[in-house]
Amino acid sequence: MSRPILFLDSGVGGLSVLGPTRALLPTAPIVYVADNAGYPYGTRSEAEIAARVPALLGRLVERYDPRLVVIACNTASTIALGAVRAALDVPIVGTVPAIKPAAEISVTRTIGVLGTAATVRQPYVDDLAARFAADCTVIRHGSAALVDLAEAKLAGAATDAAAYRAVLDGLFGQPGGQHIDVIVNACTHFPLVVGELAAAAPHPVRFVDGGPGIARRVVHLTDGQGWPADAPEGLAVFTRDDDRLPALAPALARYGLTRLAIL
Repeated sequence: MSRPILFLDSGVGGLSVLGPTRALLPTAPIVYVADNAGYPYGTRSEAEIAARVPALLGRLVERYDPRLVVIACNTASTIALGAVRAALDVPIVGTVPAIKPAAEISVTRTIGVLGTAATVRQPYVDDLAARFAADCTVIRHGSAALVDLAEAKLAGAATDAAAYRAVLDGLFGQPGGQHIDVIVNACTHFPLVVGELAAAAPHPVRFVDGGPGIARRVVHLTDGQGWPADAPEGLAVFTRDDDRLPALAPALARYGLTRLAIL
């Protein structure tokens, strides 16, 4: 019962996946790992991610003995998921852009995919678009700035509405962008600022992300397993000490992560 679910992201973005998982499994032991020494994954090369993520998860699985691992990062999942599954003898759940549900609800048949530069250029995204949104125009934009905005918000800093408008201009300013009616938040950081994004959009749009689907997948894979009667304190693990960690503590506590460790 004490074996945790382990979540990995380069920062606090994976909290948008942890949240819906906690809602379905409220007493699950949680280890949340923010690889801030490798932050942000979205600006790193495919080779760096492919080398870093499996090696780090190998260490984490050995140390924390999780019953299941969630790679709560689109970039790491689209690049390294296969290698991680081949290397580790533990169930691995990845995070992929929610293009299928976006296509199911788009009326204009024009979808925006907002992610990191590393995610939106992946062949995996091409495949998702071809399989599930073949009759849609899929417009992509990669933004490292939005990752930093989400991190700043969770650390309690004020963020500028103009910065969100500038990010969305990368989608709506492309040819055909004015027809976008659904945006896929294809980075786990972005649902953390979905209110700011909605307010900055030039017209009403719907936002979708993979968090709820991942939570349902975790429930399915752990069906029949025992859980503690009461939720233990969640552990947040960082891979580097950082002056910003105290500022993040209140946000982490809102997700049940009240203990802190440096790997």
